[in-house]
Amino acid sequence: MKRTQPVDSELTFDTSEIIVSKTDLKGRITYANRTFARIAGYCEAELIGQPHSIIRHPDMPRAVFKLLWDVLEKRDEVFAYVKNLARSGGYYWVFAHVTPSFDNAHNVVGYHSNRRVPRRDVISNVIEPLYAELLAIENSEKNAKSGLQKSYAHLNDIVRSKARSYDELIFSL
Repeated sequence: MKRTQPVDSELTFDTSEIIVSKTDLKGRITYANRTFARIAGYCEAELIGQPHSIIRHPDMPRAVFKLLWDVLEKRDEVFAYVKNLARSGGYYWVFAHVTPSFDNAHNVVGYHSNRRVPRRDVISNVIEPLYAELLAIENSEKNAKSGLQKSYAHLNDIVRSKARSYDELIFSL
């Protein structure tokens, strides 16, 4: 699918709505609820089988996704603020709760994400400046891997200076 070009147009959804998706172990979408499809601007059939990164906004630092995947690999849940990209090029912020999905033998078989409307003050006052800082670190390096490592180390330094864990920091905002 062709990559959408971002535009500076924020999309919103109602606080009573929950965006839900499920993916396989490779991050390919296996389920998308109607709210997800509507906000992202795709029909369900277009989303199924696509990588979840189809909605990845370029303003999102890779370090945040590395942290998210590191937590999930430990079979733990994670909460994160995420800026997503809609098909229209517009963006929408979510407060995501991502969990591994287990089979009866307790093997991880995929991932489940519920996303809610985030607090606007937290996005404006904390998350946008933090993500801009992390992205600047990532982009300051000629080597993308080195940029990610420096940004991730910086994110972890911030977490350690303010809380015992990433989730504790997120819930303290």
